[in-house]
Amino acid sequence: TRNSEVHYFMAEEEGQSVTAIPAAVKYANANNGTIKPLINGVINVYKEKDYTSFDVVAKLRGILKQKKIGHTGTLDPMAEGVLIVCLGTATKLVDMITSGDKEYRAIIKLGITTDTEDITGKILSESDITEVLTIDKIRETILSYVGEYNQIPPMYSALKKDGKKLYEYARQGITIEREPRLVHIYSITDIDFSGFENDREISFLVKCSKGTYIRSLCRDIGEKLSCGAVMSGLIRENVHGFSVDDALKLSDIERLAGSDELASYIMPVDSLLSKYEIAKIKPEYEKALMNGNKLKPAAFGYTPDTLIKDTIRVYNGDEFMALYSYQKDEKLYKPYKMFLSN
Repeated sequence: TRNSEVHYFMAEEEGQSVTAIPAAVKYANANNGTIKPLINGVINVYKEKDYTSFDVVAKLRGILKQKKIGHTGTLDPMAEGVLIVCLGTATKLVDMITSGDKEYRAIIKLGITTDTEDITGKILSESDITEVLTIDKIRETILSYVGEYNQIPPMYSALKKDGKKLYEYARQGITIEREPRLVHIYSITDIDFSGFENDREISFLVKCSKGTYIRSLCRDIGEKLSCGAVMSGLIRENVHGFSVDDALKLSDIERLAGSDELASYIMPVDSLLSKYEIAKIKPEYEKALMNGNKLKPAAFGYTPDTLIKDTIRVYNGDEFMALYSYQKDEKLYKPYKMFLSN
């Protein structure tokens, strides 16, 4: 998602300060001591195959010459597609963005099971399914998972048991009993059987809730068909309105780094918070806001009749500063997340 707005910030490094620097400008030269502007915002990155999500963050830190970068939802190395990356103060949004629904293009391969539930794992079983399963039966089974269902997460996952990640147990050959988790498959559409005859593969578009493992969905479909199945391909096509069509590969970002053009691909922090009402701080309360203090409704010009008893998006003039949440018991607004740049 592109946004042509160039946002500004205060930056301090080694005792120097810089004001009103565009979000994407020339970066520091380590040899001449030039200030390195901190980029604040969100960028839609296309994660390519064989990269981990952490690999993407590490490479971006090198390309953009800043450490404060975080991603908003892990993709397996074999998966590709949308990876929302938060820069600078936007890293405080990570937990809020992670909670959204997602849309994937998945490829399922029938007649095989592996220890990882995807095509990269150790093969556990294989079966010939071409003569026993019809396309109508397969389509019916895939669509039967639309709605809510209890899904057992895979052993090869970052979920923890007794403080240890499940994949750590799996690598030791230990299988841990996992509690089913309620997930929601909102829709499965565009089921494509063009790869079925030669490769026993079917692709489909799935929209699902946070916490859904597509690998495990493929596993469950295979179990229901009594032939086994694995995930053989995965593209995350959309999350929080970020489309794969607008995502930048790392090579694109590297090419644009240091240019004003990169700024057109970086969304301002507050652009993802439009569901919250805007509130402007009154000048006499500016210092209290900058200190992260609790604030009276009067600080935003609210009266008992106009009071918003919810989370608000706070601005100082035109500059986005924070999210504040109303505390009914105290009748005050308390900082929820601060986005001060300096």
